Amino acid sequence: MNIAIIPARGGSKRIPRKNIKIFSEKPMIAWSIQAAIKSDCFDRIIVSTEDTEIAAIAKAYGAEVPFMRPKELADDHTATIPVINHAITWQKHAGVSPEFVCCIYATAPFIQAEDIKFALNRLKETKSDYALSVTSYPFPIQRAIYLKSKSSIAMFNPSEFNTRSQDLEECYHDAGQFYWGITDAWLEERPVFSENSTAIVLPRYRVQDIDTPEDWMVAEQLFKLVNLQNEDFSVR
Repeated sequence: MNIAIIPARGGSKRIPRKNIKIFSEKPMIAWSIQAAIKSDCFDRIIVSTEDTEIAAIAKAYGAEVPFMRPKELADDHTATIPVINHAITWQKHAGVSPEFVCCIYATAPFIQAEDIKFALNRLKETKSDYALSVTSYPFPIQRAIYLKSKSSIAMFNPSEFNTRSQDLEECYHDAGQFYWGITDAWLEERPVFSENSTAIVLPRYRVQDIDTPEDWMVAEQLFKLVNLQNEDFSVR
């Protein structure tokens, strides 16, 4: 059995009600739910939330909300893995023992069903703990700088100042869309970013972190542009 778990707490501070705020004519969480449904990978698609409004919207778009998340797992400091662990443990107590579990973020409107399915196959082929979406940085992080004060800067790695960009190793970051994992990895809270994880590389134009109002604006414009160029992009 395969289960999707979509964490969606109600207490977003920088973008209030972010998980259900309307994004391109749908509540944000709807894009994640519909991609999960379209992937045809899951026996159950569960939203983990402590918020009754989010629960109602999730159900309206085809997800299950078989439990309400405890308040202590819904604050600003709660990490993802304990939330997934809680959901799996709840399922096991209910007599359901999933083999593969996918954490899908509620704020991932660019997520595609095909990527979810491909990642599951890679997880099985590689026998990894996890398979997660990543994308490349648009600029070499080895040449990153920081502000020492209002008027001065410094490099994190001064030794790379004279290194050509094309000679630097390409670096990647979490795309913030999904983490497939075997049940034992989630329950044992093994680290996601490790040599036991498989990277599913996504193009940068299909990745946008959404944490601030500026991020939201950029995501909406990028989403519209990609849809204009590819009518089959949207999950509908």
